[in-house]
Amino acid sequence: MSETDPANIVIVDDNPDNLQVLGSMLQQEGYKVRPALSGELALRAMAASASDLVLLDIRMPGMDGYETCRRMKAQPATTGIPVIFISALNESEDKLAAFEAGAVDFVGKPFQAAEVLARVRAQLKLYRMQQHLETMVTERTAELRLTCESLENSRSRYRCMLEQTIQAIALTIEKRDPYTAGHQVRVSRLATAIALELDLDADTIDGLRFGSMIHDIGKIYLPAEILSRPGRLSATEFALVKTHAEVGNEIVAPIEFPWPVAQIILQHHERQDGSGYPHGKQGREILLEARILAVADVVEAMASHRPYRPALGTEKALDEIRRGRGELYDPAVVDVCLRLFNERGYRLPP
Repeated sequence: MSETDPANIVIVDDNPDNLQVLGSMLQQEGYKVRPALSGELALRAMAASASDLVLLDIRMPGMDGYETCRRMKAQPATTGIPVIFISALNESEDKLAAFEAGAVDFVGKPFQAAEVLARVRAQLKLYRMQQHLETMVTERTAELRLTCESLENSRSRYRCMLEQTIQAIALTIEKRDPYTAGHQVRVSRLATAIALELDLDADTIDGLRFGSMIHDIGKIYLPAEILSRPGRLSATEFALVKTHAEVGNEIVAPIEFPWPVAQIILQHHERQDGSGYPHGKQGREILLEARILAVADVVEAMASHRPYRPALGTEKALDEIRRGRGELYDPAVVDVCLRLFNERGYRLPP
C-alpha cells in the first residue's frame, strides 16, 4: 500500500445495518470497503485479496471476534494486518481479551463517526510506517549479507548500515510515542557510559548501545491512548504495557544482528530477585547487557517528564537504584552508575 493508494478495509459485523453505516462512512472518506457478516466470511475475503485494516465486532454467531482475530494472527499472510475492535462490550476484561487476541485498538458502541475515522487514519498511518520499516530492514539485511560475503573489509560499512537501520526503528517508536521522545537515546548513552566504566569489550558495548536504542520497540503495538494517558493506568492497562518486552523480542528476533539484541530487549525489565517480567529471571540468569540497561532505563525514566507525572529529578532516580541495589538491580552496575554521576560528573543529555 503506497501513500496514495486508497486503503482496503474489511468490516465484520453480523448486523447488516452496522455494516451499512460503517461502510458508507468509510467510503465517503475514500477507502475501499469489503463488508463481511461473519468471521468466516471475513477470513475468506482476506485470503482472497490483500487488506490493510480490519474493523471487527466481538459478539457474533459461530466464530466470535476474538477467535476471528486469533486466526488472522496465526496466518502469515494476515498476521500483520491491524485490527480495531468495535463492540458494545466495554468492560476492562473485554478490552484486555481483545488486545490479547491481537487487536491494536478498541472503540465502544455506540460510536462517534469522527472517533472511528480518527483511529482508522492513525492505525493506517502506523501500518504504512511498519510496512516501510519491514521493507527497509529486509533490504538492508540483504545488502549487509551480500556485502559481508563479498568484501572482507566491509566491517565499517556494515556497522554504519546497522546503525542507520536501528536509528530508523528508534525514530518510528518515537513518532508513535512523542511523550518519551529521546528516552531511548538518553538511556543508550547512559548504558554505554556504564559499560565503558565496567571495562567491557568494544563488541559487547556496541550490542548494548544498539539494543538500548530500541529497547521499547514493543510499545509500537500498544494503543496510543495508553501511552499518552495523563493519569495512572489501571491494572488491566498496566498488564498490557508489560507485554512490550516480549513483543519487542518478537519484532527484533528475526533480524540477524551480531549481538543478542532481542534478548537484551526481552530481559530489560527482569530484576535481580526474580520480581521482574516477563519470565522472572534472577541474578546471573539475566544478561549483563540487560542488567545494565535496566539501571539506565530506571534512572532516565525517573529523571524525565512523563504524561502521568512531572520529572522527579536525577537525585531521586539515584536514590531509587541505591535502595534497590542487590535486590532489584545488579550491585556492580549500580555502583558504577552512582560513581558516574557523583564522581565523574556525568549528566543526562537534554
